[in-house]
Amino acid sequence: MGSFLNRFVRFEPAPGVAYPRSLRIEDPSFSPLRQIALGIGGAMLVLMLLWTIPAVVTRSALGLFYLISGSPGDWATYVAAAATFAIPAGMAAAQLGLAAMIPVTLALVLFVNRFRPRWLHSVQPGFRWRYALLALVAAVVVIGGVWALSRIGQEWTFRPEADWGWFLLVIVLVTPLQAAGEEYVFRGYLMQAISSTAVDLRPIDVGKDGPMAKVGDWLAKEFPSWAGIAGSAIIFTLMHPSQNLPALLYPLGFGLLAGWLVVKTGGLEASIAAHVVNNVITFGYATMSGTMVATYTQRSVDWLGLVITLGSFALFAVAAIWLAKRMKLATTTPVSRF
Repeated sequence: MGSFLNRFVRFEPAPGVAYPRSLRIEDPSFSPLRQIALGIGGAMLVLMLLWTIPAVVTRSALGLFYLISGSPGDWATYVAAAATFAIPAGMAAAQLGLAAMIPVTLALVLFVNRFRPRWLHSVQPGFRWRYALLALVAAVVVIGGVWALSRIGQEWTFRPEADWGWFLLVIVLVTPLQAAGEEYVFRGYLMQAISSTAVDLRPIDVGKDGPMAKVGDWLAKEFPSWAGIAGSAIIFTLMHPSQNLPALLYPLGFGLLAGWLVVKTGGLEASIAAHVVNNVITFGYATMSGTMVATYTQRSVDWLGLVITLGSFALFAVAAIWLAKRMKLATTTPVSRF
């Protein structure tokens, strides 16, 4: 299998580049115009697939669940209930649809960009499981701890959903895959595709010293990465409907923090951990408080909730970066070519 897939591999990342630039082709025979076309085309393709693949998988899974459960009631009523997460099958089907984007993005790296898929996980390359597990523990402590502290003085509602056992099973088994699927799309392939189109800015020619020269040096080095971070965060925000300004800023803030975290740690593991813990806490409490439908369909956030949530993500980012440094993880591609 490995030798078959290797037939499609044509390129390797340039040595010593950050994660967002891992799919940038530095081959002299590959013109800048082709690079830009590939980056824009890849970004458009992954977004098109994001609109189609999850929808097909979700509807197929929902139909299967409907048959397995003995075709309970009218199909249209069943679908309507599933669309609001009123039933566990709806939650499982929707999240499996997003989880399907993991193999899709890996396939894009191989068949469209002609790189080994392992470069989508991290600059090591590959998925760094030990760091992922430690980051997950840190996310539980930091994000979960801040969430628990934020509820001091509030009433804890215990009114489990009718099918709470099935909901919890979905949350444990499928929700982590759904969160990872979103990260592989937005902080993974999309961020790399956008960064690969960002032309390096030359340092401002104002001499070797002075503040403007330093600004020019920073832009020349960091612009491609930040183009990918900002671009993917904006698209991530547009994919999450909102009813007020804090709800709009919530995915934008998370997207920027998660993208920055990926750059600083050299891979997707920490951003996946944060996304997983956030979703597990949100849906877990919704299950045990009987508010699943309200939680899933809510499109508004208050300012205090925004500050607390983004603050917890920022604290986790600091912890995750510290862990990465302690473990001496690579944050740029290897210096030697493969």
